[in-house]
Amino acid sequence: MRGGTSKGVYFLAEELPHDPLERDDILLRIMGSPDVRQIDGIGGAHPLTSKVAIVSANESGVDYLFLQVVVDEARVSTQQNCGNILAGVGPFAVERELVPSRDGHTTVPIRMMNTGGVATATVQIEDGAVVYDGRTRIDGVPGTAAPVIIDFDDTAGSSCGALLPTGNATDLVEGIPVTLIDNGMPVIVVAASELGISGGESPEELEASTELRRVLERLRRAAGPVMRLGDVSETTVPKITIVSKPVSGGAVRTRTFIPHRCHTSIGVLGAASVAVAVALPGTVTDDIARSAGLPRMAIEHPTGSLEVEVELDEAQVVRTAVVRTARKLFDGRVFARPSL
Repeated sequence: MRGGTSKGVYFLAEELPHDPLERDDILLRIMGSPDVRQIDGIGGAHPLTSKVAIVSANESGVDYLFLQVVVDEARVSTQQNCGNILAGVGPFAVERELVPSRDGHTTVPIRMMNTGGVATATVQIEDGAVVYDGRTRIDGVPGTAAPVIIDFDDTAGSSCGALLPTGNATDLVEGIPVTLIDNGMPVIVVAASELGISGGESPEELEASTELRRVLERLRRAAGPVMRLGDVSETTVPKITIVSKPVSGGAVRTRTFIPHRCHTSIGVLGAASVAVAVALPGTVTDDIARSAGLPRMAIEHPTGSLEVEVELDEAQVVRTAVVRTARKLFDGRVFARPSL
């Protein structure tokens, strides 16, 4: 399924091995990792298209475990959520009859097993089936589709234990002012000017800068322990979002490393964390962002913008919500390659 601006493979939990090592092994073989082209599997040769959702029913809705299958390494990570792949979980749950549905719309409570957070997806239903066609457009996806509205509960501190893991709106890491924040995704927010760039460069330009990538990785590894994430040298979090002044009427312009490739848009939960950084006083976005649009703000990214609704009460996150779309691409059987 396409979920938001990502693409992934959705499995019922019962159809995969319960042992994590066996599960990860078969997922690597299904996706074709480790190989930069993933030529012998169904992965799309990019972190945004090498994702997996494992879904099962629970007492009130469904459980959702997200797995990032690393493209060029024999590694599978469960250390983060993915809000884009989350957009497909509600439709998948209806497709597999894990939840009751009713015409008009169905709300699907989703427990995000990576962090323990809860989201509620509202899915359009007609004649008992998921509606995928619609008029909602999201930047980074061609055409339009039916909306999937996602409300997040208790996302603040989901991985780091606190919205601001250090208790500060701004910290100095490796001599660079940053905001360390976790509103569903651990993110290091840093001003483009601190890195000697404009912030308007394309993802390809940024990835081509060996020096920039070296600085960002050094920053990420230094921030990991103070964000309560420990040694992050072999993990996919925290992400790094570079911010600069908006140019298309949004709140802030972003370029996000996830963590070694530059995102062609921005992750849903990454955008939720950046939006709260914009809303909070004293962060590195203070002299950059335009936040007059609260509680709804557009987070600009390389292919458009992502709208996030944020409500705060004395620096506490009350509500975070986004509008995404999803589409079923294929339903069938995949054949894993033999073990290497």
